[in-house]
Amino acid sequence: MPRPRKPRFVEFLPDVTYFKPAGVPMAALDEVRLGVDELEALRLKDLEGLDQEECARRMNLAQSTFQRLLAGAREKLTRGIVQGKAIRIEGGDYRFVARTFFCPECGSRWRREAPPPPEAPETCPACGNPDITPRWRGGRRHRRRGR
Repeated sequence: MPRPRKPRFVEFLPDVTYFKPAGVPMAALDEVRLGVDELEALRLKDLEGLDQEECARRMNLAQSTFQRLLAGAREKLTRGIVQGKAIRIEGGDYRFVARTFFCPECGSRWRREAPPPPEAPETCPACGNPDITPRWRGGRRHRRRGR
């Protein structure tokens, strides 16, 4: 029996989770499924420009595991674009990393376990100040599994 997979830490959940080629009917499309953890690997390495060692540390992985995850994600994304397939972002074994916030007005600190809804801006619960500072690596983590 293989070892259970270690959950990967994820700091970003996408708002848009489905992409398809323009002008192609949905019934005629094949799909490529990209996991949330694979998207996080692409985001950290290609968008934020971090080295693989730092990316692996932030995702709670060994560097070799991160390298395989990144290679698989790039292959899936390339296959979807070149072969004209739809790309669905879902699933994977991951934990969303909780965010810690700080209010410079009153010095209050608090945690939010999930991303805030896009229509509700974050304000300080103590003084109501909208000028707050997110701190990503602080706080507790909780398990969230995609399907």
